[in-house]
Amino acid sequence: REQLDFALKKISAEGLGMVLYLRQEGRGIGLGNKIRAYALQAKGADTVDANRLLGFGDDLRRYHVASAMLRDLGVRSVALMTNNPSKVKLLRADGVLVTSRVPVRVQLNELSRAYLDTKRARMGHLVDVADLALDAEAPPAPEEPTDHVADALAPVRELRRD
Repeated sequence: REQLDFALKKISAEGLGMVLYLRQEGRGIGLGNKIRAYALQAKGADTVDANRLLGFGDDLRRYHVASAMLRDLGVRSVALMTNNPSKVKLLRADGVLVTSRVPVRVQLNELSRAYLDTKRARMGHLVDVADLALDAEAPPAPEEPTDHVADALAPVRELRRD
């Protein structure tokens, strides 16, 4: 949820962008297996080992559906919001012109810090080590509630009027 909120705020601030939703629960292993992976994590396995213990690779997702969506929408290039260099590589392999990678930085807690540290150390995610210490700082002041979805869709509504 924090990453989605980050993306919607960034899109709203830039006045341009989109979120593509792909049904790829649990890095491509499906919802049932994701729940099994969570059970293994509760017993001490990290996210990578949990997938491997279930007989899966570290990340089985593919992005050809996203590539097709972008083509259908007439998108010629993207600045991709991700910390996962594999997403950049796989989208490029599918013919998407990825012009840049925008780091996703979210407020961390004890659980997410360990999870992201595993992704950085074991899966090559580009998480700044300084980001992993964010929860040691005082929490930020609560934000005023906003409708990030409405804010992000505002430029789309404007385009439809033209």
